[in-house]
Amino acid sequence: MLDEAAALPWVLDRMPPGYRPIVVDNGSTDGSGPIAERLGAIVVSEPHRGFGAACFAGLEAAEGEIVCFMDCDGSLDPRDLPRVASPVLTGRSDMVLGARRPDRGAWPFHARLANRALSLELRRRSGLALSDLGPMRVARRAELLDLRIRDRRFGWPLEMVLRAAAAGWRIDEVHVPYRPRAGRSKVTGTALGTARTVRDMLAALS
Repeated sequence: MLDEAAALPWVLDRMPPGYRPIVVDNGSTDGSGPIAERLGAIVVSEPHRGFGAACFAGLEAAEGEIVCFMDCDGSLDPRDLPRVASPVLTGRSDMVLGARRPDRGAWPFHARLANRALSLELRRRSGLALSDLGPMRVARRAELLDLRIRDRRFGWPLEMVLRAAAAGWRIDEVHVPYRPRAGRSKVTGTALGTARTVRDMLAALS
């Protein structure tokens, strides 16, 4: 998270039973960290800015065999995590991605178009027929660490899938609702944020 004080209460209140929330604070200045702690989350501080840096910090801090990732901006509902995690828990899949099905106004056109183009390029290179490279995903912690993902910016999600595919993982997706986020977007809600994300993902592809 980065300045998600408005979204935290809704997100953490909807954590499914048995799921242990680890919130990575990527440099918030709005009191998000203390709010998350008061709401019962384990808070990890990651001062190095970057989506991948935050995800990796959470991965290192996790202790469970299965780990889940999701944005903490209210766009994704934690109550969908069990459906995404189920194929990994039962051994049918090695990784599952939550393929976003957006509500009206939840996903700007430029961000959706960029995601579609990257998904098509991923299919061309790896054969994976994924419709979305979204931030909700589930896999086994030890195996994720073994992938040795290097990107610490916005190329992290794509590099994860590319390395998993190269390692022969069974990768699937489950549709999840995608809501308008709470507060101001810092990434793909802006044209500049989308451009930065595409730049980092193209670097991962190369």
